[in-house]
Amino acid sequence: MIELWFAQAAMWLGLAVLAAILARHLRVSTALMEIAVGMLAAAVLVRLWGATAVPNQSEWMRFLAASGSVLLTFLAGAELEPDVMREKLKEAWVVGLVGFFAPFLGCATVARQILGWDPRASWLAGIALSTTSMAVVYSVLLETGLNRTEFGKGILGACFINDLGTVVALGVIFAPFTYRTIVMLAVSAVAIALLPSTSRAITRRYGYRTAAIRTKWIVFVLFGLGALALWAGSEAVLPAYIAGMVLAEFANGDAHFMRRLRTLTVGFLTPFYFLRAGSLVSLPAVVTAPGVLLLLLGGKVASKIFGLYPVITRFRQDHRERWYYTLLMSTGLTFGTISALYGLTHGIVTQEQYSLLVAAVIASAVVPTLIAGWAFTPTHLLAPPEAPEPELEPPSEE
Repeated sequence: MIELWFAQAAMWLGLAVLAAILARHLRVSTALMEIAVGMLAAAVLVRLWGATAVPNQSEWMRFLAASGSVLLTFLAGAELEPDVMREKLKEAWVVGLVGFFAPFLGCATVARQILGWDPRASWLAGIALSTTSMAVVYSVLLETGLNRTEFGKGILGACFINDLGTVVALGVIFAPFTYRTIVMLAVSAVAIALLPSTSRAITRRYGYRTAAIRTKWIVFVLFGLGALALWAGSEAVLPAYIAGMVLAEFANGDAHFMRRLRTLTVGFLTPFYFLRAGSLVSLPAVVTAPGVLLLLLGGKVASKIFGLYPVITRFRQDHRERWYYTLLMSTGLTFGTISALYGLTHGIVTQEQYSLLVAAVIASAVVPTLIAGWAFTPTHLLAPPEAPEPELEPPSEE
């Protein structure tokens, strides 16, 4: 069994290398290319050897993919410096709430009135397509360098509010509120409140004397909070994002530590997440109902654009910034696929509806981001690269 896992992991990481090379030549986000490569690779494997040839449902694959999404979400939260977030508070709430409600209501209406889905499936479709992908947005901002700008931090803040609305809607409409929810909220609140002081104490005492103890500490906290959230019927990425936010000042005080954590996350874990997300799409189900896919995708993107662009105009003056902001907020992946999978496992949607929803969610991660990157990247917000220092001639031996 171990040799099989090694072979599967080698194949997956080989696809990640291929995706990185293609992304470099096509000038698109590596995350998006990993999704596309995963989708095509799964289709080829299923065609040649059947569905069992794609290891996207194995427990080890699901764990690595979930770990990648948790750590990437933590890194995104850690980018939100407290001072910047206080300045961006109004923008984050206004853009985030509009970004949630516009597609939630719009896509639920499309599913119910045009596609004829039953009410529960329609509400689930609205929830799944209301999201903004924190993983995709942060990966794109990280690659462009916009994550270090106030513009990028505003987008990340709005993404958090948008996805918070999705999580709350899923819990209120479908998930039961039990004593586990209360325990999870109470324990998470205490742990997150103590996290900054505890992290500083560990760093002062052991940070430069024990190998990578800060990384071990952060991963321990994220996995512990994630396990608690899953036990309560929530999702592991939500406490990870909040933990990143409260540790933003601590994390930004040590660029070397953050760089190592990004290397672990982006270099090893997130390829499993993005490749697996692409491999979950059933191309035959999509091919047999392209009109439904286009309706779902069009409903999400159109409702996002018509809802968000006028609002974003209040905060950004440059047209490239407005469109880039709007298109990145139109993406979806993590919470969208989670919501769709919740609907499938609880009998709210059928297998065909699930495949179409996931395909629409993944397409929304690819199409708006490609358009934003090719046509509207606000390069004027990026600092020019520093000129290399001239090499000095060695001193004379005379």
